[in-house]
Amino acid sequence: MPKDKTASHIKIDQAMKAEFLEKGFAGASIRSIGERAGMTSAALYRHYTNKEDMFSSLVDPLINDMDTWMERHKAEKYSLVDSQADKGVLFGESFIDMITEVVLPQKDRLILLINCSQGTKYESFLHDFVEKNQKAVTNALVYMRQHGYPAREMNEEEIHILLSAYLTAIIEPIIHGYSQDKIKSYLCSVNEFFMPGWKNIMGLS
Repeated sequence: MPKDKTASHIKIDQAMKAEFLEKGFAGASIRSIGERAGMTSAALYRHYTNKEDMFSSLVDPLINDMDTWMERHKAEKYSLVDSQADKGVLFGESFIDMITEVVLPQKDRLILLINCSQGTKYESFLHDFVEKNQKAVTNALVYMRQHGYPAREMNEEEIHILLSAYLTAIIEPIIHGYSQDKIKSYLCSVNEFFMPGWKNIMGLS
């Protein structure tokens, strides 16, 4: 992991991001990153252990921020269910809010994860993210029914399919490199398309 945030380290970060975005993890080289940063490969190893460590340092902050958002989101939803909140209040924020609040300010990290991670432990990031959350959604539906909300009974396979479709639609405008205005416009379209279905599944329509 990086040892500091000096000017040279910031320059290295910029060089790494440019290299990985242009060539992907598999095509990137430490030598080329060094040339972009104006330093030798040996100097880079004083900041990072290897190429994998470099890539991780760029994408882990986004993954951690997404996980933190999800944990807060789940805690708030369970609290609302416990308090028998009104349907409109209970639905509230969605994955699109996470994209707007967490991902868009650091969208290059998402592009690295989705488009440039082949050959790393992150190459199935979207599938892994869906799997990590499908059980949480299934459990939430059970919990809602136990508390009197008419949520549908669905198995994890069904939830996996729907979450995959939903999240793929959400990230498409980002990984295609559209402008911020276009991304926000397309996210509104995705929201209008998917939200009625999610509300129906949760018994909140």
